[in-house]
Amino acid sequence: MQLITQGLRPIIVPIIVLFLLAACGGSSGAGDPAETVERYLTAKVASDRDTVQSLLCSELEANLPIEAGAFASVSDARIEDMACARDGDTDRVTCSGTIVATYGTEATEFPLTAYRIVQEDGEWKWCGETG
Repeated sequence: MQLITQGLRPIIVPIIVLFLLAACGGSSGAGDPAETVERYLTAKVASDRDTVQSLLCSELEANLPIEAGAFASVSDARIEDMACARDGDTDRVTCSGTIVATYGTEATEFPLTAYRIVQEDGEWKWCGETG
């Protein structure tokens, strides 16, 4: 039995370490900032006020009515071909794709751009467009 236990030790220790890292959410515990931006943009287009509020940085809290209602009066608002990625270790996430919204009978496209992200209370938050 002791030979079996000693033989398993090199396998068990890395498994325990991986389990603990997964349980802690990795090193930052804040998730993927690009995913936060994608969730924010999706919620904004859907006029999902609760999700927009949960992902909006405190600096822009006063803008909640504008952000959550930006597409409320249009029809067929949707995001096409969205792909977002963090720019290295910066506070910037760059997205490609477009938001398409129909105003009356005309479809208008808004290209996705770069967005600022900040960490608040250990979570990534969307904090506006950036140049």
